[in-house]
Amino acid sequence: MSTRYMKKVYGDMTLETGNDDTSDMEASVTSNKSKSFNVFDVLISDEEDTGDWQENEELVTNDVDYNDTKRRKKKKKHKKLESERLRSQQEHNAECNENIDEIEQSIKEVNKLLGEPLPGCSTQVLQAQWVDNISKENILIVQRKYLNPYNELKRLFGSKTVESGQSKKNKGRLGRKTWLICPQDSPLISTTRSGLYMSLDHSIKTTNGVHYFVYEHSASYKEVQLKFLQAVESLNPENIVMLSISDIVSLINLANAHPYHIDSLLQVSEICKLTDDLAYAAEFIKRALYCLECAFHPSFNITTAKCRLDYRKQQNRAFFITLFKHLGFVGGRACYRTSLEFCKFLLSLDPEGDPLAVVLFIDFYALKAKEYKWFLKFCDLWEDSRNLTQLPNIAYSLALAHFRLGNKTDACTLLQNALIMFPGVLMILLEKCSIQADSKVMSHKFFNSQAQANTSPALEKLQKLYVVRSFRLWKETDILQWLEECVNSVLNRVELKDDYIKYCQVKRHTRYRGKLPRNILRHIILSDLQEVIVNIQEIQGDAPVLSHDPLPPLDSIDIYKRPIANDRPNDSSNFFSLFFSSLFRDINGAAAALNDLNLL
Repeated sequence: MSTRYMKKVYGDMTLETGNDDTSDMEASVTSNKSKSFNVFDVLISDEEDTGDWQENEELVTNDVDYNDTKRRKKKKKHKKLESERLRSQQEHNAECNENIDEIEQSIKEVNKLLGEPLPGCSTQVLQAQWVDNISKENILIVQRKYLNPYNELKRLFGSKTVESGQSKKNKGRLGRKTWLICPQDSPLISTTRSGLYMSLDHSIKTTNGVHYFVYEHSASYKEVQLKFLQAVESLNPENIVMLSISDIVSLINLANAHPYHIDSLLQVSEICKLTDDLAYAAEFIKRALYCLECAFHPSFNITTAKCRLDYRKQQNRAFFITLFKHLGFVGGRACYRTSLEFCKFLLSLDPEGDPLAVVLFIDFYALKAKEYKWFLKFCDLWEDSRNLTQLPNIAYSLALAHFRLGNKTDACTLLQNALIMFPGVLMILLEKCSIQADSKVMSHKFFNSQAQANTSPALEKLQKLYVVRSFRLWKETDILQWLEECVNSVLNRVELKDDYIKYCQVKRHTRYRGKLPRNILRHIILSDLQEVIVNIQEIQGDAPVLSHDPLPPLDSIDIYKRPIANDRPNDSSNFFSLFFSSLFRDINGAAAALNDLNLL
């Protein structure tokens, strides 16, 4: 056996080893054995070592005695060190207690001055309450990770499906870093000389950390804008096409082409939409939004919800309208979470004025994105300043959000109140969902003749707008069953002559008289729903409705005076003739011009 082997068995005792080849062979064999060694392995050694058993037994006994003595010394030394450590720890604790006593004493003195805290309030509870205390502005904070529609498409359909659908030319694009436009859609053309930039708006006072900004136009951009206005007023579609898209398609190289002129892109997008080419219509909107974002001021942060733009100023309105149209195209791809983020951002630009009436469809995108808790919090925070529950869409969506969260009692109460306040919604909703109402509902005048008589044209349009946009939310089986229960409960309350029914009837008659506000009319025009249109009688003034700037504010602050065309039609029999003539006199000519450029 080798020396190393014997040391493992007997400790540090030195043993004499033979010089014969047998001992070396044994040493080489045992060295290849496992490093872990148990002293009881000696008991099961080979028969060749039986003769040395007695000698080994004596050595083991001596080694055990030696190890016991060594272990007792270590234990005694350890106890001594442990006692010294305990003594030093007690001294340290005493010092800490003295410091704690001084801190507690100071806290008591402060509490005497400021008042005692509420009993049972721990730091964790107070911190949770502070986190939950969201302000009106903070509820509109945008989360950047949800602004990319491709991320949402990947969550819905899987990464492989989305990546396979993308063209190879869009992969690995290295355009400018933007948040409103995802990298796959970012144009590669530089916008450094677009002539569009943003600056701080010093004409409006800054309060509560809210900053106002304004878009500025360079001299070259102003020249293009004047040409654009002349082209629109002259009703010549070819001029507008050549002014905005020649360099984009890289087929025509015109000296006066400006592919990043915002209003031109908005107008051409409308032409593509009228010719049912939605892909190109969305592409032009993306280009316009990309150019607008590249012009941001360094202090303009989309995630703070405290950056404002004054819609009255002519050069700011393009950003509102571009965002509105972009979120509509994104929502058309079933990216409702992304559309909700754009709704929050668009509303944060002017939350009190809401020039495009974002509150008329923010509920739809919130429910489709299953952001029920966020929607309830939003309504709770903005109810006092905006009276959101006075809108049919908010009233019905609140009930639906509570139902989805499992609050059946609150949901029933809210839905019954919505049915009583806006009874005209029910029959339109059932007809849109292709559901035949029972005989009791059909024969009762509360949801039929009486509802029609007590509903003003303005309110009727709001109700129809909500149904056309959100009727699919009510087509599920559990929702329809719940709706039927609430309708029967309302009819019972009508038979019992509930006071709330009379109150809502008076309120409905006094509150919704007159014409719709200008921002709601603007919302309907931009939404472009075939079943909900704006009549010519509802528009104040005789100015044409332009797609790049529909219904400017009455107190508009313009930096351009719109040229007066000599051939503008003086009489229009209906709104559509005025609307289409304001876009282009010859829509087919515009489509032919786009076909010549291989865009359709």
